[in-house]
Amino acid sequence: MTTTLRLETVTVANFDVAIGLKVRPDQEHLVAPVMKSLAEAYVYPDIAWPRLIFDGDRPVGFLMAFLDIDFAGDGKGADIRSGPWRLNIAAGEQGRGYGRFAVESVAAEIRRRGGTRLTTTWHPGEDGPEGFYLGLGFRLTGEMSGDQKVGELELGKADPLSGAVHLPGVEGSSV
Repeated sequence: MTTTLRLETVTVANFDVAIGLKVRPDQEHLVAPVMKSLAEAYVYPDIAWPRLIFDGDRPVGFLMAFLDIDFAGDGKGADIRSGPWRLNIAAGEQGRGYGRFAVESVAAEIRRRGGTRLTTTWHPGEDGPEGFYLGLGFRLTGEMSGDQKVGELELGKADPLSGAVHLPGVEGSSV
C-alpha cells in the first residue's frame, strides 16, 4: 500500500473533519483541541498556519505552525521565531510517521520563507512529547515558555537539486 501524505488548508468543506480530530484521552491535557487552534488562527491570521494532515483521503491529524512571532513578547522584535505550535495526531493514527511528516512540513514552509530554525514548546513530563521532539533533533534551549519547555532545531542545508531540507540527526528525513 502506498501512502500519500499531504497537507490541506482548513476550509468550510473540511471544517467538521478538522474539529472532529481527537488525540487519545490521556493526551488531552498536553495539546489544545483543534477548535481552540482554529479560533486562535482566526484571531492571529498573520502568524498562524493551520493545516489538516491527510494520508490519502483519510484525515489523520492537524498541525498549526506559528510564523515570525516576537518570541520574547517584549515588542522589540529582536527574537523572531517560527515553528510547530500545535500538533494533534488522531487517536489510533499515532506511531505511523504523521507527526514527523507534520514537523518536516513546517520546516519546509519555514525554509521557503527564508527561516533557518524551528522553535517549539511542549509540556514536560513522562507522558509528554519531549522524546518525540528530541528524536527529531530538537535541542532544549534551557528556556521555558510559561509552563512549557522550549526546543529548537537548526534546519539543514537545502538540497540544491530537489529543494529538500534534511533535518540534522534524523536519518532518512527530508522535507
